[in-house]
Amino acid sequence: MKYSDIKELSNEEIVARIKEEKTSISKVKFAHAVSAIENPSRIYKSRKDVARLNTELTKRNNAALASENNA
Repeated sequence: MKYSDIKELSNEEIVARIKEEKTSISKVKFAHAVSAIENPSRIYKSRKDVARLNTELTKRNNAALASENNA
């Protein structure tokens, strides 16, 4: 997922995507532990997506807090 795509999502959608990605990571890790998966880099990519989503969510929350403090 590209950062430009993440910027277009609402906060609720970001939270939902984080939850989905974390569930996906745990399933893929389990599958990889049981037997080798075809593309193990999916784990890495999913973790990066979660980090990007969390970064954008934190950025938005900090901006909202800053605007409340300035008002």
